[in-house]
Amino acid sequence: MLPRSRTLPSRIHHGAVEERHDIRHYLQVEVQPKAPGETEAINPQSNYSKCFDDDGRLKRTGTFWTATAHIITAVIGSGVLSLAWAIGQLGWVAGPVIMILFALVNVYTSALLAQCYRSGDPVTGQRNYTYMEAVKANLGGKKVMLCGLIQYINLFGIAIGYTIAASVSMMAIKRSNCFHKSGGKDPCHMSSNGYMITFGIIEVIFSQIPDFDQVWWLSIVAAIMSFTYSSVGLGLGVAKVAENGTLKGSLLGISIGTVTRAGTVTETQKMWRSMQALGAIAFAYSFSIILIEIQDTIRTPPAEHKTMKKATLLSVAVTTVFYLLCGAMGYAAFGDEAPGNLLTGFGFYNPYWLLDIANVAIVVHLVGAYQVFCQPLFAFIEKWSAKKWSKSDFVTAEYDIPIPFIGLYQLNFFRLIWRTIFVITTTLISMLMPFFNDVVGILGAFGFWPLTVFFPIEMYISQKKIARWSSRWIGLQTLSMTCLAISVAAAVGSFAGVALDLKTYKPFRTSY
Repeated sequence: MLPRSRTLPSRIHHGAVEERHDIRHYLQVEVQPKAPGETEAINPQSNYSKCFDDDGRLKRTGTFWTATAHIITAVIGSGVLSLAWAIGQLGWVAGPVIMILFALVNVYTSALLAQCYRSGDPVTGQRNYTYMEAVKANLGGKKVMLCGLIQYINLFGIAIGYTIAASVSMMAIKRSNCFHKSGGKDPCHMSSNGYMITFGIIEVIFSQIPDFDQVWWLSIVAAIMSFTYSSVGLGLGVAKVAENGTLKGSLLGISIGTVTRAGTVTETQKMWRSMQALGAIAFAYSFSIILIEIQDTIRTPPAEHKTMKKATLLSVAVTTVFYLLCGAMGYAAFGDEAPGNLLTGFGFYNPYWLLDIANVAIVVHLVGAYQVFCQPLFAFIEKWSAKKWSKSDFVTAEYDIPIPFIGLYQLNFFRLIWRTIFVITTTLISMLMPFFNDVVGILGAFGFWPLTVFFPIEMYISQKKIARWSSRWIGLQTLSMTCLAISVAAAVGSFAGVALDLKTYKPFRTSY
């Protein structure tokens, strides 16, 4: 994954902010314009230093291949587990077609967003280090606040979704061993609450690490784990199809009258579930929120946006092929009974050891992914609080605590309490509404249109000064409005799914 130092606040000692050159740009919410003389002195390619880039920071070393790897790592996550269910709602025709359309939209809008990394000239213009800085430089005003609100709410929701997904996998490990010991005679029902609390305790501990770049290895391990459980799911799907000797499923998706845990599927429910599937697919492709940060790792020449366009095209193509294989094989294996979480559909008895490996991989991946996605939110709150209450020792002071075999830990009471409250809150909401598919659908619907489509298109129009009502402007706005309609439909379907699930699930008392 990315070097997270760019998302973390600087050290704070007794009210004084100690600036760190490698992360100073994240602290500057207001984009600081360069003086004309400074821009002229350092921007031309001929004046680039051998050790420093045009912005005075150490030379970036990222390449087309590293950018491609970053995107693939960011995209392939827990969202892949719900794709078999999504195709199951849409059918053999609409499911793959819609997945490919989502991929094409992502490639196109990501290319537009990549051009917003620099303001002005695409080669020598001022760099925007984060998504919000790009919005600030190109749109400004209230749209910056709106972008930040959407981003941070989305990150908060991702923390909830990851807590639910991790608890399901932890239960699956316990149940598979229970099934194995009883020879399949014990149904092994259990509550998810204890597992969510366990995951929450783990995250409370990890969230106290001030600088997440100090444990970069956890991000690498998480990436390896995501490929591990996705590959196991794909392999088991292929094996299940071979065992059945035929492909299950239908051209139009789940049949009306099918009995599910939430009840018999009616015509209305069929519509809601199809709309919810759109959100699940959108969630699986969500990576725009970190695209600018990935681009900020790329070296020049060639221009960053050119490398990023190629990396996005290749990574989305690879991801889509992988998604189609996982989703299609899962649907072919289970048909109308395709589970919301692919790995829970293969039973818990045989091969229980392989399922255990896959579910352990999911838990390990989500432990790291939870922190990677929450660190920008942590940093934003702590930076804002340090400015608001700069004279408060509770907020700004750090105390050295010696830890055996590790060294000194710098304790900040505000960080300790606020991050703990954050994790407790996400855990409680997860226990209140433990619906993996519904949460994934809501997150996909909420984040897809504004972050993947609307802001990139609006920034591109502003940057290129595209005339209103020109053919190009109309085409871009048509794409935006179409994606808005899809997001609204996905949100409606997902909230309808929550309403249906609440008829059979009981908050804090859900058992599997």
